[in-house]
Amino acid sequence: MSRFINTAYAHCDLPCGVYDPAQARIEAESVHKINEKYDGLNQEDKWRAVMIKEQRAELVKHHLWVIWTDYAKPEHLEANPGLHDLFWKATKQAGTVKKSTSTSESKKLLDLIADITDWFTETKK
Repeated sequence: MSRFINTAYAHCDLPCGVYDPAQARIEAESVHKINEKYDGLNQEDKWRAVMIKEQRAELVKHHLWVIWTDYAKPEHLEANPGLHDLFWKATKQAGTVKKSTSTSESKKLLDLIADITDWFTETKK
């Protein structure tokens, strides 16, 4: 008889009430800085930079989805009809920056996260 061990990962799902798009912004800033430095790196550092950038972009997606799935409520959507589209665009943009070293693409991601931060800040008032 074999035993299966399942590992579950979660931000919280209590819900703990600790949510902040700053986590996504910090990861996106890291991605943007890597993109800014990319052309000046030697080949070995370029490989490392791409790996780190892809990990950080994936973390952006994770942090945004935690806010979207665990924090956002129906009343947020009612008050902000474009909210679903904003989160969709931001997470899609995080996927785009995973496969790009373009500073314009990583800047778009930062701009979308800024829009999410504006919405988030308004919900805290």
